[in-house]
Amino acid sequence: MSSVERDVDPSRAPGPSGENFSGIWLSHYEFFSSSREGTFTGLHHVLFTQRGNRITARSLPGASSNPDSPLSIDLTVDRNVVTGTWTEQTAQDGYYQGARYHGAIQLLIDPTGRCMTGKWVGFGKEFEVNTGPWEFRLLDRSTNATTVSRFSTPPQI
Repeated sequence: MSSVERDVDPSRAPGPSGENFSGIWLSHYEFFSSSREGTFTGLHHVLFTQRGNRITARSLPGASSNPDSPLSIDLTVDRNVVTGTWTEQTAQDGYYQGARYHGAIQLLIDPTGRCMTGKWVGFGKEFEVNTGPWEFRLLDRSTNATTVSRFSTPPQI
């Protein structure tokens, strides 16, 4: 990264003007599991629906790397900065036995408007505050039923 890039204040950088982020996105985040002593990845195909500067993101049915663990995110866009909250309800029969996790998220939108990268913060089972990377990549701008159906499968990387 050049010194010019380091000196740019992201909150003052121009964002994609008039951009609508509705579409199907790949959600990719990492978390450390203290009980399993390792870092794990969560992947979801999510439907972004934008109204004004607000984005609602919901994982598609059957579209999680952790089956039956729906993800729900509410975001606000301010130029190229996206801030919001997230909730994930883990699967009843999964490792976390139906635990509900939630927290905050902040992302920067890349200049193409096709990628958002940032960090999440939330609590852990051991009463600690955790954080980790989170990225969204645009897969398809369409939100019609055919497209939603096509992405209602677990993500493959």
